[in-house]
Amino acid sequence: MIRRRTLIAAAGFLATLASLRAVAPTAAAAPPPARPAAAHRRPIPRSGELLPVIGLGTWITFDVGPVRRDRDERRRILAEFFARGGSAIDSSPMYGRAEEVLGDLLPGIAGSERLFAATKVWTPGRALGVRQMELSHTLWRVERFDLMQIHNLLDWRAHLPTLQRGREEGRFRYIGITTSHGRRHDEIEALMRSEPVDFVQLTYSLVDRRAEDRLLPLALDRGIAVIANRPFDGGGLFDVVRGRPLPPWAAEIDCENWAQYFLKFIVSHPAITCAIPATSRSEHLIQNMGAGFGRMPDPALRRRMQREFE
Repeated sequence: MIRRRTLIAAAGFLATLASLRAVAPTAAAAPPPARPAAAHRRPIPRSGELLPVIGLGTWITFDVGPVRRDRDERRRILAEFFARGGSAIDSSPMYGRAEEVLGDLLPGIAGSERLFAATKVWTPGRALGVRQMELSHTLWRVERFDLMQIHNLLDWRAHLPTLQRGREEGRFRYIGITTSHGRRHDEIEALMRSEPVDFVQLTYSLVDRRAEDRLLPLALDRGIAVIANRPFDGGGLFDVVRGRPLPPWAAEIDCENWAQYFLKFIVSHPAITCAIPATSRSEHLIQNMGAGFGRMPDPALRRRMQREFE
Protein backbone atom coordinates (compact mmCIF):
# COMPACT_ATOMS: atom_id res chain seq x y z
CA MET A 1 0.00 0.00 0.00
CA ILE A 2 1.08 3.47 -0.78
CA ARG A 3 2.22 5.36 2.29
CA ARG A 4 2.00 9.12 2.33
CA ARG A 5 4.37 11.50 4.07
CA THR A 6 1.96 14.39 4.30
CA LEU A 7 3.80 17.66 4.78
CA ILE A 8 1.76 20.64 5.97
CA ALA A 9 3.26 24.08 5.72
CA ALA A 10 3.52 25.70 9.14
CA ALA A 11 2.78 29.18 7.90
CA GLY A 12 0.78 28.53 4.71
CA PHE A 13 -2.23 30.68 5.38
CA LEU A 14 -0.25 33.50 7.03
CA ALA A 15 1.20 34.55 3.67
CA THR A 16 -0.02 37.95 2.52
CA LEU A 17 -2.00 37.63 -0.68
CA ALA A 18 -1.20 39.91 -3.57
CA SER A 19 -4.69 41.30 -3.55
CA LEU A 20 -4.12 42.67 -0.04
CA ARG A 21 -0.87 44.45 -0.69
CA ALA A 22 -2.57 47.71 -1.54
CA VAL A 23 -4.35 47.92 1.81
CA ALA A 24 -3.12 50.77 4.02
CA PRO A 25 -0.82 49.74 6.89
CA THR A 26 -3.42 50.70 9.46
CA ALA A 27 -6.16 48.59 7.87
CA ALA A 28 -7.03 45.22 9.35
CA ALA A 29 -5.99 42.30 7.15
CA ALA A 30 -8.93 40.52 5.58
CA PRO A 31 -9.21 36.77 6.25
CA PRO A 32 -8.72 34.43 3.32
CA PRO A 33 -11.94 33.77 1.42
CA ALA A 34 -14.06 30.97 2.83
CA ARG A 35 -14.20 27.75 0.87
CA PRO A 36 -17.37 27.29 -1.16
CA ALA A 37 -19.95 24.90 0.22
CA ALA A 38 -19.93 22.83 -2.98
CA ALA A 39 -17.01 21.03 -4.59
CA HIS A 40 -15.70 22.13 -7.98
CA ARG A 41 -17.33 20.15 -10.78
CA ARG A 42 -16.58 19.78 -14.48
CA PRO A 43 -19.06 18.95 -17.26
CA ILE A 44 -18.85 15.66 -19.11
CA PRO A 45 -18.64 17.00 -22.67
CA ARG A 46 -21.01 14.46 -24.24
CA SER A 47 -23.89 15.36 -21.92
CA GLY A 48 -23.07 18.41 -19.82
CA GLU A 49 -23.53 16.33 -16.64
CA LEU A 50 -21.34 17.73 -13.87
CA LEU A 51 -18.77 15.53 -12.13
CA PRO A 52 -16.76 16.53 -9.02
CA VAL A 53 -13.12 17.00 -9.97
CA ILE A 54 -11.81 14.66 -7.26
CA GLY A 55 -12.85 11.03 -7.55
CA LEU A 56 -11.59 7.85 -5.90
CA GLY A 57 -9.39 5.11 -7.30
CA THR A 58 -9.37 1.59 -5.82
CA TRP A 59 -6.24 -0.09 -7.21
CA ILE A 60 -4.39 -1.94 -4.40
CA THR A 61 -6.12 0.07 -1.67
CA PHE A 62 -9.49 -1.72 -1.86
CA ASP A 63 -8.08 -5.18 -2.53
CA VAL A 64 -8.58 -6.37 1.06
CA GLY A 65 -9.99 -9.49 2.65
CA PRO A 66 -12.78 -9.86 5.20
CA VAL A 67 -10.70 -8.67 8.19
CA ARG A 68 -12.99 -6.28 10.03
CA ARG A 69 -10.51 -3.48 10.67
CA ASP A 70 -9.59 -3.40 6.96
CA ARG A 71 -13.21 -3.26 5.85
CA ASP A 72 -14.09 -0.67 8.50
CA GLU A 73 -11.35 1.65 7.30
CA ARG A 74 -12.57 1.36 3.69
CA ARG A 75 -16.08 2.11 4.93
CA ARG A 76 -14.76 5.26 6.59
CA ILE A 77 -13.00 6.22 3.37
CA LEU A 78 -16.24 5.87 1.42
CA ALA A 79 -18.25 7.76 4.05
CA GLU A 80 -15.78 10.67 4.04
CA PHE A 81 -15.68 10.64 0.24
CA PHE A 82 -19.43 11.12 -0.12
CA ALA A 83 -19.63 13.51 2.83
CA ARG A 84 -17.22 15.80 0.98
CA GLY A 85 -19.16 15.82 -2.26
CA GLY A 86 -17.51 12.90 -4.07
CA SER A 87 -19.26 10.73 -6.62
CA ALA A 88 -16.91 9.05 -9.16
CA ILE A 89 -15.35 5.76 -8.00
CA ASP A 90 -13.16 3.84 -10.45
CA SER A 91 -12.34 0.15 -10.26
CA SER A 92 -11.53 -2.89 -12.42
CA PRO A 93 -11.59 -6.69 -12.32
CA MET A 94 -7.78 -6.34 -12.38
CA TYR A 95 -7.90 -4.89 -8.86
CA GLY A 96 -8.42 -8.17 -7.03
CA ARG A 97 -11.29 -7.97 -4.53
CA ALA A 98 -11.88 -4.23 -4.95
CA GLU A 99 -15.22 -4.59 -6.76
CA GLU A 100 -16.51 -7.07 -4.20
CA VAL A 101 -15.43 -4.77 -1.35
CA LEU A 102 -17.23 -1.83 -2.94
CA GLY A 103 -20.41 -3.85 -3.35
CA ASP A 104 -20.22 -4.95 0.27
CA LEU A 105 -19.60 -1.48 1.73
CA LEU A 106 -21.50 1.00 -0.43
CA PRO A 107 -25.06 0.12 0.61
CA GLY A 108 -26.23 2.30 3.48
CA ILE A 109 -23.46 4.92 3.23
CA ALA A 110 -24.97 8.41 3.29
CA GLY A 111 -24.57 10.16 -0.04
CA SER A 112 -23.88 6.98 -2.00
CA GLU A 113 -26.97 7.66 -4.09
CA ARG A 114 -24.70 10.12 -5.95
CA LEU A 115 -22.33 7.30 -6.94
CA PHE A 116 -20.86 7.54 -10.42
CA ALA A 117 -19.80 3.91 -10.86
CA ALA A 118 -16.90 3.38 -13.26
CA THR A 119 -15.26 0.05 -13.96
CA LYS A 120 -13.53 -1.76 -16.80
CA VAL A 121 -13.40 -4.89 -18.90
CA TRP A 122 -10.01 -6.59 -18.74
CA THR A 123 -9.92 -9.93 -20.54
CA PRO A 124 -9.39 -11.20 -24.08
CA GLY A 125 -12.37 -12.19 -26.21
CA ARG A 126 -15.90 -10.87 -26.63
CA ALA A 127 -17.65 -13.69 -24.76
CA LEU A 128 -15.29 -13.57 -21.78
CA GLY A 129 -15.68 -9.80 -21.75
CA VAL A 130 -19.47 -10.04 -21.57
CA ARG A 131 -19.19 -12.54 -18.73
CA GLN A 132 -16.71 -10.37 -16.86
CA MET A 133 -18.88 -7.26 -17.13
CA GLU A 134 -21.88 -9.22 -15.86
CA LEU A 135 -19.83 -10.38 -12.86
CA SER A 136 -18.75 -6.79 -12.17
CA HIS A 137 -22.41 -5.77 -12.19
CA THR A 138 -23.18 -8.47 -9.64
CA LEU A 139 -20.24 -7.55 -7.42
CA TRP A 140 -20.95 -3.80 -7.38
CA ARG A 141 -24.70 -4.34 -6.77
CA VAL A 142 -25.58 -1.34 -8.93
CA GLU A 143 -28.54 -0.97 -11.25
CA ARG A 144 -26.21 -0.05 -14.10
CA PHE A 145 -22.71 1.29 -14.62
CA ASP A 146 -22.26 4.95 -15.34
CA LEU A 147 -18.99 4.28 -17.17
CA MET A 148 -17.59 1.08 -18.69
CA GLN A 149 -14.01 1.28 -19.95
CA ILE A 150 -11.66 -1.00 -21.85
CA HIS A 151 -8.72 -1.47 -19.47
CA ASN A 152 -5.37 -0.65 -21.09
CA LEU A 153 -6.95 -1.28 -24.52
CA LEU A 154 -6.89 -5.04 -23.92
CA ASP A 155 -8.56 -6.62 -26.99
CA TRP A 156 -10.41 -3.37 -27.65
CA ARG A 157 -11.58 -4.47 -31.10
CA ALA A 158 -13.57 -7.28 -29.51
CA HIS A 159 -14.98 -5.21 -26.64
CA LEU A 160 -15.76 -1.84 -28.20
CA PRO A 161 -18.85 -3.07 -30.14
CA THR A 162 -20.15 -4.62 -26.90
CA LEU A 163 -19.68 -1.34 -25.06
CA GLN A 164 -21.37 0.63 -27.83
CA ARG A 165 -24.33 -1.75 -27.81
CA GLY A 166 -24.50 -1.56 -24.01
CA ARG A 167 -24.62 2.24 -24.20
CA GLU A 168 -27.40 2.12 -26.79
CA GLU A 169 -29.39 -0.31 -24.62
CA GLY A 170 -28.89 1.75 -21.45
CA ARG A 171 -26.68 -0.74 -19.59
CA PHE A 172 -23.84 1.81 -19.61
CA ARG A 173 -24.34 5.56 -19.61
CA TYR A 174 -20.86 6.27 -20.98
CA ILE A 175 -18.04 4.23 -22.50
CA GLY A 176 -14.31 4.80 -22.56
CA ILE A 177 -10.76 3.54 -23.01
CA THR A 178 -7.82 3.62 -20.60
CA THR A 179 -4.05 3.62 -20.47
CA SER A 180 -1.44 4.37 -17.81
CA HIS A 181 2.26 5.13 -17.33
CA GLY A 182 2.35 7.03 -20.64
CA ARG A 183 1.95 3.85 -22.69
CA ARG A 184 0.29 3.44 -26.11
CA HIS A 185 -0.41 7.12 -26.62
CA ASP A 186 -0.30 6.76 -30.41
CA GLU A 187 -3.01 4.09 -30.30
CA ILE A 188 -5.08 6.07 -27.80
CA GLU A 189 -4.86 9.13 -30.05
CA ALA A 190 -6.02 7.15 -33.09
CA LEU A 191 -9.01 5.76 -31.18
CA MET A 192 -9.94 9.19 -29.84
CA ARG A 193 -10.04 10.40 -33.44
CA SER A 194 -11.91 7.46 -34.93
CA GLU A 195 -14.20 5.96 -32.28
CA PRO A 196 -17.18 7.51 -30.44
CA VAL A 197 -15.80 7.17 -26.90
CA ASP A 198 -17.11 9.41 -24.13
CA PHE A 199 -14.12 9.11 -21.76
CA VAL A 200 -10.42 8.49 -21.91
CA GLN A 201 -8.41 7.63 -18.79
CA LEU A 202 -4.68 8.32 -18.75
CA THR A 203 -1.75 9.15 -16.50
CA TYR A 204 -1.23 12.84 -15.76
CA SER A 205 0.66 14.46 -12.90
CA LEU A 206 3.24 17.12 -12.13
CA VAL A 207 6.03 14.74 -13.14
CA ASP A 208 4.29 12.93 -15.99
CA ARG A 209 2.92 15.50 -18.41
CA ARG A 210 3.30 13.49 -21.61
CA ALA A 211 -0.43 13.73 -22.28
CA GLU A 212 -0.22 17.53 -22.55
CA ASP A 213 1.24 17.60 -26.05
CA ARG A 214 -1.41 15.73 -28.02
CA LEU A 215 -3.98 13.86 -25.95
CA LEU A 216 -5.33 16.62 -23.72
CA PRO A 217 -5.74 19.15 -26.56
CA LEU A 218 -7.39 16.43 -28.64
CA ALA A 219 -9.82 15.61 -25.83
CA LEU A 220 -10.86 19.26 -25.71
CA ASP A 221 -11.27 19.37 -29.46
CA ARG A 222 -13.24 16.11 -29.67
CA GLY A 223 -15.38 16.66 -26.57
CA ILE A 224 -14.03 13.66 -24.64
CA ALA A 225 -13.96 13.60 -20.84
CA VAL A 226 -10.57 12.83 -19.24
CA ILE A 227 -9.91 10.92 -16.02
CA ALA A 228 -6.38 11.35 -14.65
CA ASN A 229 -4.88 8.29 -12.99
CA ARG A 230 -1.66 7.98 -10.95
CA PRO A 231 -1.93 11.61 -9.76
CA PHE A 232 0.79 11.08 -7.12
CA ASP A 233 3.07 9.07 -9.42
CA GLY A 234 2.52 5.97 -7.32
CA GLY A 235 3.40 7.93 -4.19
CA GLY A 236 6.71 9.11 -5.64
CA LEU A 237 5.76 12.78 -5.51
CA PHE A 238 5.69 12.66 -1.72
CA ASP A 239 9.26 11.35 -1.74
CA VAL A 240 10.32 14.36 -3.80
CA VAL A 241 8.94 16.84 -1.26
CA ARG A 242 9.84 14.95 1.90
CA GLY A 243 10.99 17.42 4.53
CA ARG A 244 9.98 20.44 2.50
CA PRO A 245 7.21 22.83 3.55
CA LEU A 246 4.67 24.08 1.08
CA PRO A 247 5.76 27.31 -0.61
CA PRO A 248 3.99 30.26 1.06
CA TRP A 249 2.29 31.19 -2.20
CA ALA A 250 0.38 27.88 -2.12
CA ALA A 251 -2.04 29.73 0.16
CA GLU A 252 -3.15 31.67 -2.91
CA ILE A 253 -4.87 28.50 -4.15
CA ASP A 254 -6.02 27.34 -0.72
CA CYS A 255 -3.59 24.43 -0.46
CA GLU A 256 -3.12 23.05 3.04
CA ASN A 257 -0.87 20.09 2.15
CA TRP A 258 1.14 18.62 -0.71
CA ALA A 259 -1.65 16.26 -1.78
CA GLN A 260 -3.87 19.24 -2.56
CA TYR A 261 -0.98 20.96 -4.35
CA PHE A 262 -0.46 17.94 -6.61
CA LEU A 263 -4.17 17.43 -7.28
CA LYS A 264 -4.98 21.09 -7.94
CA PHE A 265 -2.28 21.19 -10.59
CA ILE A 266 -3.99 18.29 -12.36
CA VAL A 267 -7.64 19.31 -12.16
CA SER A 268 -6.92 22.94 -13.08
CA HIS A 269 -6.04 21.79 -16.60
CA PRO A 270 -9.10 22.60 -18.74
CA ALA A 271 -9.15 19.15 -20.35
CA ILE A 272 -9.24 17.19 -17.08
CA THR A 273 -12.69 16.14 -15.89
CA CYS A 274 -11.54 14.46 -12.68
CA ALA A 275 -8.56 12.84 -10.96
CA ILE A 276 -8.80 9.54 -9.10
CA PRO A 277 -6.29 9.34 -6.23
CA ALA A 278 -6.35 6.10 -4.27
CA THR A 279 -5.74 5.75 -0.54
CA SER A 280 -6.08 3.19 2.22
CA ARG A 281 -6.38 5.80 5.00
CA SER A 282 -9.38 7.99 5.70
CA GLU A 283 -7.27 10.95 6.89
CA HIS A 284 -5.55 10.99 3.51
CA LEU A 285 -8.91 10.82 1.77
CA ILE A 286 -9.97 13.97 3.65
CA GLN A 287 -6.83 15.77 2.48
CA ASN A 288 -7.37 14.63 -1.12
CA MET A 289 -10.97 15.81 -1.16
CA GLY A 290 -9.86 19.26 -0.02
CA ALA A 291 -8.33 19.73 -3.48
CA GLY A 292 -11.84 20.00 -4.89
CA PHE A 293 -12.54 23.20 -2.94
CA GLY A 294 -11.25 26.75 -2.94
CA ARG A 295 -9.23 28.64 -5.50
CA MET A 296 -7.52 26.90 -8.41
CA PRO A 297 -4.23 27.84 -10.09
CA ASP A 298 -4.36 29.94 -13.23
CA PRO A 299 -1.95 29.21 -16.14
CA ALA A 300 0.78 31.41 -14.69
CA LEU A 301 0.64 29.70 -11.31
CA ARG A 302 0.54 26.27 -12.96
CA ARG A 303 3.86 27.12 -14.61
CA ARG A 304 5.24 28.16 -11.25
CA MET A 305 4.13 24.86 -9.73
CA GLN A 306 5.93 23.00 -12.50
CA ARG A 307 9.16 24.86 -11.84
CA GLU A 308 9.16 23.49 -8.30
CA PHE A 309 9.84 20.08 -9.83
CA GLU A 310 12.09 20.91 -12.76
